[in-house]
Amino acid sequence: MAVAASVRRTPLIAGNWKMNLDHLQAIAFVQKVAWSLKDAGHDFAAVEVAVFPPYTDLRSVQTLVSADKLPLAFGAQDLSAHDSGAYTGEISGAFLAQLECRYVIIGHSERRNLHAETDEQVAQKVTAALKHSLTPVICVGETAEDLEKHGQSAVPVGQLRAALAGVTSAADIVVAYEPVWAIGSGQAATPEQAEQVAAQLRATIADVLGEDVAAKTRILYGGSVKAANIASFMREPNVDGALVGGASLDVTEFASIVRYQKHVGA
Repeated sequence: MAVAASVRRTPLIAGNWKMNLDHLQAIAFVQKVAWSLKDAGHDFAAVEVAVFPPYTDLRSVQTLVSADKLPLAFGAQDLSAHDSGAYTGEISGAFLAQLECRYVIIGHSERRNLHAETDEQVAQKVTAALKHSLTPVICVGETAEDLEKHGQSAVPVGQLRAALAGVTSAADIVVAYEPVWAIGSGQAATPEQAEQVAAQLRATIADVLGEDVAAKTRILYGGSVKAANIASFMREPNVDGALVGGASLDVTEFASIVRYQKHVGA
């Protein structure tokens, strides 16, 4: 797709910790990842690295990253559509901005499936994130049933189009394609499958927000990403990084995924 080649997009490798690691474990983990990548001579300007800890870890991660001037970005795993008020248990984008979060994951399949999050709610959260200068990582993906009934691109494209309802062309967004049937299964989509959907997602962004936004927007693949398969995904022109789940909890594995450019044949 011509739009994909028009600008250089800095690859992003993002680790979604989900409900793992307390704040003390988070401090140790972030230190180890930073040291491991520094010792390996990783160029953080060439491949950006971000971690997404649980809410209770964010202040500790922020303090560590700030004090040690670590070249790591971090974000939250979700946010409220509301700024403040009687919403017990929810976390405002304003709070995340004060913690210097750069990113926030929105619409992850686990939120959609386990918490019945709708496309409309996802759109509201995207708007809330942008209001507080947070970059939303908008997750889209199809289940095995969706895949059989609608084909590979229809559901992710529909989810993305709905999520962009309140977004303007000035927005900075990231999109993560995570086929639900691949998450945690050990069976990733093929690079060709990921590229096909990523290309359709980029075309959707171009249709809704214009080709300039589409050209600069990073599209990640997520779903059983490992050091052994990341390089093959990153060869595809419309895949600009990965949203890593389980493998992001292993320092050695995650650092190896980040350094995919060093893999044989990458």
